[in-house]
Amino acid sequence: MSELQKATFAGGCFWCMVTPFEELPGIHGIVSGYTGGHIKNPTYEQVKTGNTGHYEVVEITFDPSLFAYEKLLELYWPQTDPTDDGGQFQDRGTQYRTAIFYHNEEQQELALQSKAALAASGRFTQPIVTEILPAPVFYPAEEYHQDYHKKNPKHYKEDREQSGRDEFIDNNWQQS
Repeated sequence: MSELQKATFAGGCFWCMVTPFEELPGIHGIVSGYTGGHIKNPTYEQVKTGNTGHYEVVEITFDPSLFAYEKLLELYWPQTDPTDDGGQFQDRGTQYRTAIFYHNEEQQELALQSKAALAASGRFTQPIVTEILPAPVFYPAEEYHQDYHKKNPKHYKEDREQSGRDEFIDNNWQQS
């Protein structure tokens, strides 16, 4: 086993960003949390106001020898509307913006390459606004947010259906 790495992705509501990455070989953990703001140890109540500067994110611990960072990026993009700088789907505000937070130069380079490839693909007519940023301090969200889809499956499913995320994914990311 090689040394484990972290990958941090903002894609709107962090509840919906867990399931695409879980239970894959080489993924050792996924923690929902907050990053990028100006308050230490923020609470959900603070972050959801949109006034702290934080993003809702997932921090993924992975073994790059079993699951390459490029594969994480390939899974990340189709979970998002990378052209929306006002949030994601029904979740509006700066805390729901998209971003890829890199932990080293290799991740930065790969994230920039994947963003450029998506922009050049012609899949979207609007600019790709997802930012590629250095990973700042990560704060785990409260325990009730961790594995929310398992703890509250009925509410999670209802919220996800109402969000418009799956409809967007079906309409914009399905391979032809």
